[in-house]
Parts: sequence; structure tokens; C-alpha cells
Amino acid sequence: MARIVFIGAGSTVFARNLMGDILSFPELSNSTIVLHDIDEVRLRTSEIVGHKIVETLGVTARIEATTNRREALAGANYVITMFQVGGYKPSTVIDFEIPKKFGLEQTIADTLGVGGIMRGLRTIPIMLDICRDMEELCPDALLLNYVNPMSMLCWAISRASAIKTIGLCHSVQHTAHQLADDLGIDADTIEYRCAGINHMAFYLEFQQRIGSQVTDLYPRISERANVFPMPTRGDVERSDGGFDGLSDAVRYEMFKRLGYFVTESSEHFSEYVPWFIKGGRPDLLDRYGIPLDEYPRRCERQIEGWESLRTRLENPDAKLRVVQSLEYGSGIIHSCETGVPRTVYGNVPNRGIISNLPDDCCVEVPCVVDASGISPVTIGALPPHLAALMQTNINVQSLTVEAVLTGKREHVYHAAMFDPHTAAELDLDQIWNLVDELLDAHRGMIPEQFFS
Repeated sequence: MARIVFIGAGSTVFARNLMGDILSFPELSNSTIVLHDIDEVRLRTSEIVGHKIVETLGVTARIEATTNRREALAGANYVITMFQVGGYKPSTVIDFEIPKKFGLEQTIADTLGVGGIMRGLRTIPIMLDICRDMEELCPDALLLNYVNPMSMLCWAISRASAIKTIGLCHSVQHTAHQLADDLGIDADTIEYRCAGINHMAFYLEFQQRIGSQVTDLYPRISERANVFPMPTRGDVERSDGGFDGLSDAVRYEMFKRLGYFVTESSEHFSEYVPWFIKGGRPDLLDRYGIPLDEYPRRCERQIEGWESLRTRLENPDAKLRVVQSLEYGSGIIHSCETGVPRTVYGNVPNRGIISNLPDDCCVEVPCVVDASGISPVTIGALPPHLAALMQTNINVQSLTVEAVLTGKREHVYHAAMFDPHTAAELDLDQIWNLVDELLDAHRGMIPEQFFS
């Protein structure tokens, strides 16, 4: 019977999906799921949801909840992390509002850029604290990390801990389904090979298989890339009769320039490169449908809807529907427990997997999972222009990790200095002043070593 610990279980919707995924496997239906969070109210809601899932599926799983992290981790077989340090207020607000004063606009700010750097400074120390607890309380457990900034966290763990870990994101499989939908193709017929770094992995192959017939789909993607204005995803009608939505124009544009389709969404990708968000160029924002401040808006909508959602989830008379998600976590646990092999896309130390990226960086590649654990698939060399693009992001990741592990404040400046979007917008004095202001605003949420 597996003991599966959720750290950050107050992320109720995500926890609900993962619990449903895990307990839908008959071989995992008698697991113990331990929910941990520092927010007692949200933790209680997730616990209620967990018991509802058990009841809906008619399984014998045990649901426990605790605010004591060490108590939760003791004897764990699997640890799933899904937390955010600092929350929307104050941290996310700080990450957006202070850069905006300097003329630096962002969309999501959780992976790269000055927002991603600050999130890394806040989150890496907490993640390493969890790893130290695991080394003492459950040294053989597998850590499945869903927390951003993914590459920075996995890189830091590989340098500072012996805990086995894999970083999990849904961008690879979700984008494959989205592309299939764009092309009017059944997603179950899609086959692909993808590699790179988190949020900047590319489909090296994207095909459709029907029986023994395999068709390269890149020519059809190329046709679609030439269609403008690009249709939006998730359109929502406004009161004035117009529509708001998220455009895919950025990554279709990048496909035209690079010849390969990137896994991460346009709103994310636009802030990883220097070409789309530029002060004084609102025409670029309009042409590519780039939603500045998208993440704060999402947070505000979630906060506004939380109480009504919580009421529905806790309603004792309401039935809870369990639908299998596309997340990899449950499948990994199932394969480790049963030996049934499956391939997932995960974030792991490079160690020669991609030969033209740094050996110690974190890469996102196919991994075979079975009873022996996780075995990344060797990719070899990526197309050189893709590797060059990824290196610009790897530089920022590397310096942020270095800053935390060495305590050297100067590497925070260096990380921001080499960030592609920041460097395209600000001069060196502005970057130094921006970092100083961000560090001061985050004091108490990042290590004191940066202020000594």
C-alpha cells in the first residue's frame, strides 16, 4: 500500500484531479493519501474532497490531512509538491508591479524573467528544506514536482540533494492535444517526439498514425501558421459584445521562423524571448494577441470564485464527478508500483541526454517509467538554432540557482542582466535598481543571506 504525500494540498482543484487520477487505478485504490498545507481552511476543503472521491469511486483508500510537514512525510513512498511561496499577495503583485514601474511588462512571470527569478529565490530554499526532511524521513521516496520555476527547482535539487525527483508539467501533452484540435484530428492518433527545456521544448516529430500509415503533420501545421489573424483559445464573450481570449499567434510565428513547434503557450513564450513585448510597440501586442498581466488576472478570478467553489465542493449533498486528467503523476506512481511500463515527459538532469546543452542543466525529455524507476531517453543533439535559443534561458536558470546555493547577491543581478526580455528593455543601471527594489520588497520571503 503506497503512502502518497501532497505538499501544498490547499491547491484544491489540482489536488482533486490528482487524487481522482491516482485512486482510479485499481492497484492504487487502497493507497494512503496524506494532504499537507499551511492553510488550515483550504486543507480542510481538500480533505473533504478527498473523502468524496473515495466515496464516489467506492475504494478503500485512506485520506489524512495535517499541517505538520514532517508528520506527513514520515514513511512516504511518493511526495507530490504543488505549492506557491508568497501567493498572489504579496509576492505575485510585487513581481508584476515593481517591474512595471521600470517599464518592464510581463504576462505570467513564474518561469523566467525577473518574476521567475524572484519566484526561484523564494521557492528553491523551501524545496530544499522539503528534500532535507525527506532525506531523514523517507530517503527512498520519489519526489514528483509540479512547482514553478520548474527547471530552476529541479536543477537546485540535483545539485543539493540525493532525493530522486522528476519535474512534471502538462505543456507537452496539452499542446499535442491542442494541435490535434487545431488540425481537426483525433488526439489518440497523434505520435510525437519532443525535447528541450521546460516551457521551451519542441516537437522534433509530430505525426498521425492510422494503422500502419504514418503521416507527417508538420506540413499541415505550416499551412495553419500562415493564417492570420490567428484564432484565439478559450474565447469569453464580454458585456460589450466583444471577445477576450488567448491567441496562439506567437508560437505559430516562432514555428515559421524555427521550423519546429514549441510546447509552451504563446502568453508564456512571449516573455522568454526579446521579440514580442517591447515598450513603445503596442502594435506587436495587438498583432500577436499578447495578454500583459495575464497571471494576475487569473489569480483575481480564482480568488473571486474561491468561496463559491468551496461551497460547491463541501456540499454534502453534491456528487463529485471523477474524470481522468492528462497529468503524468498518477501514471508514474502506477508504473513504479506495478512494473507496467509507460513513457512520460519529465524534467531531469541532462547528464548527456541532450548533447548540445550543458550537462548539468535540467532538460524535458521522454522518460520510460517501470518498476526500476525513471529512465530518461537519450536524444542526442538538438537542431543547433533550438539549442541556442534554449541556452539564453538556461543562463538565467543557472545563475538563479547559483545565487541561492552560494548566497551571492551579485548572481541575482547577473541572472536579470542576461534575461532576454529584461535585457531588451532595460539598461544596466535600471536592471540593478530593479533587482534592489524587488529584493527589498521580498525581504522575509527570501534568504537573509542576500542582505548581509
